[in-house]
Amino acid sequence: MEGVKGLGDMGEVDLDAWVGRREVADNCVTSAPISGLSATLDRNEPPRALGDESPPLRHWLYFLPRHRQSEIGGDGHARRGGSLPPVTVPRRMSAGGRVSFERPLRVGEAIRRLSTVRSIDSKSGKRGSLVFVTVRHAVSGSFGGAISKAHDIVYREAPNLAEPSPAKPRARTDEHWRRDIRPDDVLLFRQPGLTFNGHRIRYDRRYVTQTEGYPGLVVQGPLIAALVADLARREDARPLASFALRAVGPLFDVTPFSVCGAPTAVGDGAELCARSAEGALAMQAEARFRGRDEQP
Repeated sequence: MEGVKGLGDMGEVDLDAWVGRREVADNCVTSAPISGLSATLDRNEPPRALGDESPPLRHWLYFLPRHRQSEIGGDGHARRGGSLPPVTVPRRMSAGGRVSFERPLRVGEAIRRLSTVRSIDSKSGKRGSLVFVTVRHAVSGSFGGAISKAHDIVYREAPNLAEPSPAKPRARTDEHWRRDIRPDDVLLFRQPGLTFNGHRIRYDRRYVTQTEGYPGLVVQGPLIAALVADLARREDARPLASFALRAVGPLFDVTPFSVCGAPTAVGDGAELCARSAEGALAMQAEARFRGRDEQP
């Protein structure tokens, strides 16, 4: 990949130099964030006690960014650089990921996350430059390895508000399970409050409509993923062995949306999605459940 212009006075930056870059973060599994997300998902669950298992995907509640206010950019995200490459394409969003659960985390457990930039690829699309970054996270704790995750991040050009929006793919309508979600201001406030995410598309209506060109506040991807995974948990009591998701299109607070799913044909998992009120596919996911003879 040819070098691209970095931030400020960094000059020409070879993004390939960021491949292999690592970052280590330490934390401890506590019960309060778990209870907070359970309440946000409208689950009636008792607080976790010391030593209790954490539900799947709750590792998102730890290793949170703690950037100083002076390090925040105009969109509410931290300025580029550090462990992630200083990509100058302005729009940054999560494109998806794949998570494998080797064992559950436990409340009170000291945990460590090793993050490694695995790949950086640039492409040119109909709407400008695209840069794809994949980061691998390995979470381990007092009882050994626990979670392996590949996180895909995409950087896009700023929108041309004069251009029409591209056609949106349609979501499945043959689901066995369905839950309707009304993304009000309280729901959109609670989830980023748990993850310390200051991105302005979640709460600043003037910014999101006038600068980003969206019709309303954007429902955060981790919240959609949590709701999709929670649907699988509500419908099947088996523990998750893996969860893969792909973000397809945004959802907004101006209309309700649905999370839907159905068991796979072989019965060891579920095919899931998030669907807009107009029937557009917003997120596609696949869950695989752990069999009774599989040991975590």
